[in-house]
Amino acid sequence: MGAVKKESGLAGEIARQPELWIEAGRLAESVPLPWHGEHVAIVGCGSSGYVARCAAALREASGAGETDSYVPGDFPVGRAYDAVIAISRSGTTTEVVSLLDSLPPGLDSYALTIVPGSPVGKAAKKAVVLDFVKEESVVQTGSATSVVALFRVLAGHDIEAAALVARRAHAMGAPVCVDLVERHVFLGSSWYFGLAEEAALKLREAAGAWAEAYPDAEYLHGPRSASDTATMCWAVGPVSESVLAAAAGAGNVVVPSLGDPMADLVRAQLAAVHIAAGRGRDPANPPWLSYSVILD
Repeated sequence: MGAVKKESGLAGEIARQPELWIEAGRLAESVPLPWHGEHVAIVGCGSSGYVARCAAALREASGAGETDSYVPGDFPVGRAYDAVIAISRSGTTTEVVSLLDSLPPGLDSYALTIVPGSPVGKAAKKAVVLDFVKEESVVQTGSATSVVALFRVLAGHDIEAAALVARRAHAMGAPVCVDLVERHVFLGSSWYFGLAEEAALKLREAAGAWAEAYPDAEYLHGPRSASDTATMCWAVGPVSESVLAAAAGAGNVVVPSLGDPMADLVRAQLAAVHIAAGRGRDPANPPWLSYSVILD
């Protein structure tokens, strides 16, 4: 009997995430990130920017210290921080390198990337390399969620439990009615609002779908008026039952959380691949996007 062939491409990268999260959890045991009361800023672009939002909220909620998140262009020059953590999958993102190069010499800086010896890693004083993540697709999945997994473990979360729910999400696949809707709204709050934003980004870039994200109750402050029976409303993590009921009342197809926000993101990633296939798109290599944004 021959060996079972593993999925390749973006689908394979999505499927491998639970194993990557567990590996990230092991790395967290020795990672040299600031976690003892320092005032920290976390920065990133695109998916890494949403990861930075998650990481900042996780760190602050754990009691490790006040933590802010920014895209590099919005970094508040002159604000006092004890350390800056920069997230860049490729380690080549121009905006991140430029920000690290501009920091005061005495400010501690850390880089999180999957590529050893990258420009971002060299620009920071300390580099944390998740080199167990192998990702060829332009669209990020495991590289982003592995960093979130690392911060979850640092914050005291059970990442193996999250991985178990994610495997169930993968077995379920995309919601069966995903082909019947035209718009997707992802709702989340707390540290996992960044995952809701990342889920919406996956549908936009991989599938070219209409998708957006809101903190859960914010959906009731206007956006719901643009929804109808062609709208799928996804819960990413715990979402107020009254908000989901209001979405259903507007005719939305409601997708409840599976119990862990990262597992909910996995299901959204699978939906993006499914929708892309129906539209004849390559979900791993969307038009006008590249593996890293390098500016002149």
